[in-house]
Amino acid sequence: MPDYTRRDFMKAAGVGVAGMTLPQLTLGSTAKPKTPNIIYILADDLGYGELGCYGQQKIETPNIDRLAAEGMRFTQHYSGSPVCAPSRCTLLTGKHTGHAYIRDNYEIGGWGPDEPEGQLHLPAGTPTLGRLLQQSGYATCAVGKWGLGGPESTGHPNKQGFDHWYGYLCQRVAHNYYPTHLWRNDKKHMLDGNPYFRAHQRIDAPPKDASGYDRFRGKQYAPDLMIDEALGFIRKNKDAPFFLYYATPVPHAAIQVPEDSLRRYAGRWDDEPYLGHKGYLPHPSPRAGYAAMISRMDRDVGRIMTQLKELGLDKDTIVMFSSDNGPTFNGGTDSRFFNSAGPLRGLKCDLYDGGIRVPLIARWPGRVAPNSTSDHVSAFWDVLPTVAGIVGAETPDDIDGISLLPTLLGTGKQREHPHLYWEYRSRGGGQALRTGRWKGLRLKLAKSDDAPVELYDLQSDIGEKNNLADKHPDIVKRIKELMKTARTESEHFPLSG
Repeated sequence: MPDYTRRDFMKAAGVGVAGMTLPQLTLGSTAKPKTPNIIYILADDLGYGELGCYGQQKIETPNIDRLAAEGMRFTQHYSGSPVCAPSRCTLLTGKHTGHAYIRDNYEIGGWGPDEPEGQLHLPAGTPTLGRLLQQSGYATCAVGKWGLGGPESTGHPNKQGFDHWYGYLCQRVAHNYYPTHLWRNDKKHMLDGNPYFRAHQRIDAPPKDASGYDRFRGKQYAPDLMIDEALGFIRKNKDAPFFLYYATPVPHAAIQVPEDSLRRYAGRWDDEPYLGHKGYLPHPSPRAGYAAMISRMDRDVGRIMTQLKELGLDKDTIVMFSSDNGPTFNGGTDSRFFNSAGPLRGLKCDLYDGGIRVPLIARWPGRVAPNSTSDHVSAFWDVLPTVAGIVGAETPDDIDGISLLPTLLGTGKQREHPHLYWEYRSRGGGQALRTGRWKGLRLKLAKSDDAPVELYDLQSDIGEKNNLADKHPDIVKRIKELMKTARTESEHFPLSG
């Protein structure tokens, strides 16, 4: 991939915003507003229905719910993929998985403590959201879980547009919330009191007392260190525009959470101990533990918002919140009990909407209307051009995204996607494509290049229960043709055969 320069990002300012730059779209004034700070918060495996503002009844998320009440909530927003790494690639590059360099999880090392860390890395010079903002004069920081390149690779965050980095470079290491180390830029940050233990274990029976679970935790909880790092970055850069990409690993399994948060849900539900038989680590009360993880993450979101107000940055910062894919099915989690996918079919790893439709909340006082809702159909690859429009920067010519600024600001005409496209090599290979109200899927492509198309009318069948392929052969034919033209071949991720 070529090494893109600032000139490549600066060809058509305001792309996707009906030819207008941000100052023309805000508040009806000719005065140029202050360049806003930008915070993008990405949860990990958080389902469409796991926030109170999206209908959750059991898990408490007051701070994120307040974010929605003070901003805009999207009801038809999609992640980049049903799994972690490719979804993050689409977010940061503006390309869907038919064009993105990373289209599935792709491990570089193994599971032992001495194995190389990381997944398939982004090539040098990849145009990323971080690089776009870095070249627009922003201080840039990524905190949390990366998954797009290991310690010495070209995909390292510091080589992909982020001035500062702290967290897990490797998704496998992120399976344990009490790791031996995290990474601060290119240096290991060793965590005292966190001895190494495998993140996937099982036991034959519950321990006789709670201390039997002590071997599955350490003294330093990674998400606590991450939020402190993020708050420190905000304080340090309060006088200049900054971009914080806060990619928390929560609530991805394993279920691990400090006792002060677990007590909030202790005894609420009939909660059988999880013994580790579906991967990850045992837990004495997995439902309470899972809910506590999400509520602790919600508390961290509240800490970010409180600090913005204390520093006088509240009105000069746009905050977005989303999730990298749908809720999971393993590690002691109970997506059915929590109704984690809401009315949607499927979970993580599925191309049905339960695996890819995710929350999106955007808050920007004075610009995004409070307590507003949008049913505009959008996806992760729209974030890069949206941010470019906010800061008056250019986007590469070959991205798939469309700016959401007209929807966010309530001004101008919002362009629509003719279609959204996904592909996923694992689970036998699959494609999904949404065009208007129609959603088509082709599964098990590894067995047959001519796998049939399933067809669903999402306007009347949000749960994708009724396959209408036999009733609409013309629509099936069009979707099948689009699935061929919406993608390019990939060296690392062949889709069929």
